[in-house]
Amino acid sequence: MGAGTIFLLAVGLAMDAMAVSAARGLAVERIRLRHVLTVAFAFGGFQALMPAVGWVVGSGLGPTVAAWDHWIAFCLLAGIGGKMLWESAQGPDSELANREDLFGLKVMFVLSIATSIDALAAGVSLPMLHAPLIPSIVAIGVVTAVLSAVGLFVGRWFGALLGKRLDAVGGVVLIGIGGKILIQHLAA
Repeated sequence: MGAGTIFLLAVGLAMDAMAVSAARGLAVERIRLRHVLTVAFAFGGFQALMPAVGWVVGSGLGPTVAAWDHWIAFCLLAGIGGKMLWESAQGPDSELANREDLFGLKVMFVLSIATSIDALAAGVSLPMLHAPLIPSIVAIGVVTAVLSAVGLFVGRWFGALLGKRLDAVGGVVLIGIGGKILIQHLAA
């Protein structure tokens, strides 16, 4: 597997994380450096960690994860998206209190797992494709970190265009991403 193929794999695996970062960007009034660092390290770190875990665990767990990864990702993303929809209906008092929770440790941990489950399955297949482990996981992590940071700004730009109460839009986006993952895997 060449460097170009590894890069394309990294971009493909990063798309969910980028979209989820954009949903985070939709929901904040101003992007702070810690928001950028949080999405870059959380999503990039998990996207790099999961293929390494997949590589180590090997094909024994691979078919099991591949059989359920779409359901796990859908449930996690739909749950967080539903929570965002619920919070958007609660009114402006609760809105400000929940702003920082968008980048809280618990929320980012769940989102990072949800968006990197496919990377675990990809990690199982990397040895079969004769891909070098270290360059592969570094490329996947770095590409995801960069695209997640870009997604945050793209989401904020759309947020500035659309105005307030974008938690609902962010929630719908997360549910949509989860639904897309589920439909793609069920159709395959």
